[in-house]
Amino acid sequence: MPGRSFCASLLVLAILPAHAQSTGTVNGTVTLDATRQPMHAARIILSPLGRSVESDEEGKYEFRDVPEGSYELLARAPGLADDRQSVRVAAGATATADFALRLARVRETVTVTATGREEVTLDLMQSVSALGQIELPLKSASSLGEVLESETGIAKRSFGPGTARPVVRGFDGDRVLVLEDGIRTGSLSSQSGDHGEPVDVNKLERLEVVRGPATLLYGPNAVGGVVNAISRHDVFHQHAHDGVRGYLTGAAGSNNGLGGGSGGFEFGAKNWQFWASGGGQRTGDYNAAESRVDNSQTRLGQTNAGGGIYGEKGFLSFNYGFVDSRYGIPIDPDEEGPEVADLLLRRHTYRVSAGLKNAGPFELVQARVNYSDYNHQEIVGGEPETTLFNKQFIYRAVFDQKRRGRLGGSFGLWGMHRDYKTIGEESLAPPTTQNAFAAFALQEINFEGGRLQFGGRIEQNKYNPMDLESRSFTGFSGAAGLSKRLWKDGAFVVNYSHSYRAPAIEELYNFGPHPGNLTFEIGNPGLHSEKNDGIDLSLRHQSSRVHAEVNFFYYHINDFVSLAPTGNIEEGLIEAEYLQADSRFTGAEAKLELGLHRNFWLNLGFDSVDAQLTDSETHLPRIPPVRGRIGFDLRHKGLSFRPELMLASKQDRIFPTETPTAGYALVNLAASYTLVRQHHMHVFAAQLFNAGDRLYRNHLSFIKEFAPEIGRGVRFSYTVQFF
Repeated sequence: MPGRSFCASLLVLAILPAHAQSTGTVNGTVTLDATRQPMHAARIILSPLGRSVESDEEGKYEFRDVPEGSYELLARAPGLADDRQSVRVAAGATATADFALRLARVRETVTVTATGREEVTLDLMQSVSALGQIELPLKSASSLGEVLESETGIAKRSFGPGTARPVVRGFDGDRVLVLEDGIRTGSLSSQSGDHGEPVDVNKLERLEVVRGPATLLYGPNAVGGVVNAISRHDVFHQHAHDGVRGYLTGAAGSNNGLGGGSGGFEFGAKNWQFWASGGGQRTGDYNAAESRVDNSQTRLGQTNAGGGIYGEKGFLSFNYGFVDSRYGIPIDPDEEGPEVADLLLRRHTYRVSAGLKNAGPFELVQARVNYSDYNHQEIVGGEPETTLFNKQFIYRAVFDQKRRGRLGGSFGLWGMHRDYKTIGEESLAPPTTQNAFAAFALQEINFEGGRLQFGGRIEQNKYNPMDLESRSFTGFSGAAGLSKRLWKDGAFVVNYSHSYRAPAIEELYNFGPHPGNLTFEIGNPGLHSEKNDGIDLSLRHQSSRVHAEVNFFYYHINDFVSLAPTGNIEEGLIEAEYLQADSRFTGAEAKLELGLHRNFWLNLGFDSVDAQLTDSETHLPRIPPVRGRIGFDLRHKGLSFRPELMLASKQDRIFPTETPTAGYALVNLAASYTLVRQHHMHVFAAQLFNAGDRLYRNHLSFIKEFAPEIGRGVRFSYTVQFF
């Protein structure tokens, strides 16, 4: 099998013994520009090695044993603009880079999701969006889709506020993978429009989205993209710190009665570190511009605790998390005698993480074992009607190689055992166990002014349903990309990817009424794997006064699985079968942050996607309309005022059973004040959303006909961090 041979070759290349190499040192000092005080606990990232350290009480940092070559250094601290510098490391020498951080508009995008290690994104093969500790409290919401819907290339699928899930470049469901600290959340949000994700954004340090295929590192469910919710205690952090750090955040809002908050701390002593956090939020029914949407309330609570030991040579940690959430399914006001339906979900998560640093030929060896116990009840008329259980055991090991001249990269293993079953009226699929195993490798060749990246992944998925025939799928995913610096702060990126996706349990085995997707579903046990070939093109510029990015993408998917209406009505729902046909997705994205003056910035955004079944030229359902954004940021010291106009065109390129959605224009106003000192940061923020109280509908909502989007309201938040 060519795919297996290619991946095996990559693995052999990855584990070749390292040649002797010369190393040097990088050090410097980080200060707060306004006061010249040393900046404590600033994070300095050495890219593309993916190493990071923190500045000490005197603002000093140091990287030792850095292989000879050219690197990008990025210094970042809460509430401050990032500072990026280039350094050249020579054998036996020390390179020095000092940073003076200040309040400013532009922050560099940093990702741990796209490559598995912290890197700046200018030269990466994929496009990444990230929201940090400044942006997240003001976007406080009970679902990831609500938080991310205004980001370029990201829309939301919803069945009400509690269920909103990100749609990336038009891909939804089992083609967009949601992670928490790099591991699958264990939820069932991908399989039904009325299922939510158990993630509280108030506890997060960062929320990252990789747009486009990320199948090499994360598997076939990432064919459309990855959403990674990264906790504040940051399991990717590999160092202990002395003393106490922590945060408190709170949010309140009108229209839907939002109220909530979160708090947490980390305590370090020598090599030991312990952490805990907790919080939650509630909303009531929300008001659209002309009516109230009944039974749209939400509630979410979470607790988290853990500890670990971190040494010079390695680390070992344990973490436990619990989420309890309940949200309503909005009621159609024209329905006679409607039944009130709520979903109650709970999840327990246990995780062990371990790592070895500077282990022979490896920069870092990481291993994680994660067990999640998830269930949710669909409560109708006050009584449980259906209960779904999903128990998931995942292990993952990644070996980051030391750079050998121009060559670097990583390889690893991943596996999953899953037990899925349903009890009650909507037991659509039989109890099923799923076993999966994968081996992957991702390699890079760095050269002056660019990098070449290539890799492969072999994965097997096997389903064992009760009383039905087992199915097994094995497939190969591969990618190759080139990033080339065209000028000092600008890069052109081209990336080709081939990926496969095994059909999901619901696509194979569902049979019966599924109100969550508004269909009577008929699964197809004879489905084949999907195979996707795609190309991404990107032109980027990142400097102190300009951040710009333009992306184009084209994906052709053989045997694309979709629900095809039969023309019949069963139990009041449209009967639909899971069938396969070739499809294509094309689109473009653009984003610009331009400093017209040091205190006056212009922000522009645009995205468009078109998706069709190629033979019939039928448009696929719930594809986002063309959207645009125009905004300004006026700044004075720590004060920021940000008016914004959001635009969406009419969506009339629709699936036969869909109705078109009118275009709309929304005005939002946001303001914040940030106060940063050596050991603490305060952020006060306020937002007026849908200032014109515009009546508008989300084309990706299952219930858009009777549940328009939220009307005018205000939201306030306050966050304090101490470090």
